[in-house]
Amino acid sequence: MTLHQNTKFQAQQTNLNYIPANTADEKQKKMYRIEEKEFVEEMRAVAMKLHTKDQAKEGEKEPQGQPWRKWEPSVEGYLQFLVDNKLIYDTLENTIIGQKTANSSSLYADFMNTGLERSEALAKDLKWFKERGHTISKPSALSSSYSRYLEELSVKDPQAFLCHYYNFYFAHTAGGRMIGKKVAEKILDKKELEFYKWDGNLCQHLQDVREKLNKVAKYWSTEEKNHCLEETEKSFEFSFQLLQLMLVQ
Repeated sequence: MTLHQNTKFQAQQTNLNYIPANTADEKQKKMYRIEEKEFVEEMRAVAMKLHTKDQAKEGEKEPQGQPWRKWEPSVEGYLQFLVDNKLIYDTLENTIIGQKTANSSSLYADFMNTGLERSEALAKDLKWFKERGHTISKPSALSSSYSRYLEELSVKDPQAFLCHYYNFYFAHTAGGRMIGKKVAEKILDKKELEFYKWDGNLCQHLQDVREKLNKVAKYWSTEEKNHCLEETEKSFEFSFQLLQLMLVQ
């Protein structure tokens, strides 16, 4: 399998809340593509449409419910958030290095050792909490289901997989850091976790990954590019549900 093979995967077979696909007529009306831009710019443009105005200055959606800056997270809820994030990063990073997908080295080799990896940093943070007497819970049903979904996408639907890859990593370098800082101020006495630290130049790491994604997408058909962009909504739905776990413990 190559990255430019067009494969299909039925997301409704997972345990995640399924977001129904649009009808053919609706898809024709939905203009995802911005042909004059590099593909990562198209990905970003679609993502901004799904951000609320309090999440990003370019966000287009009105906030629903309490703005995240006013959230009152608990330590237990935040720990669950970190545990679940670690599972997702483990899944993404194990896929990239070929530990869980037999042919992933040929599919995703360009995305090894980008400097954005977070699994090791999260392991250090969870160890820090444990050393201070906190109980480290198991991953939630939500993140376990999402992990399985990503594993299946990585084999059957590389365009959709890379949509999740892009949105998950890039979100935590932007809005994720703002949320992390706010949470640290409220419940961790301003402790900066390893999760929010990157070795080397983060801006350069991000630019390098953008270039890799653009290079890969050059071999995709218009249909494959649209398919990748359409997956953005599902990636945002999961991320929103994951953030909510901070508040329900």
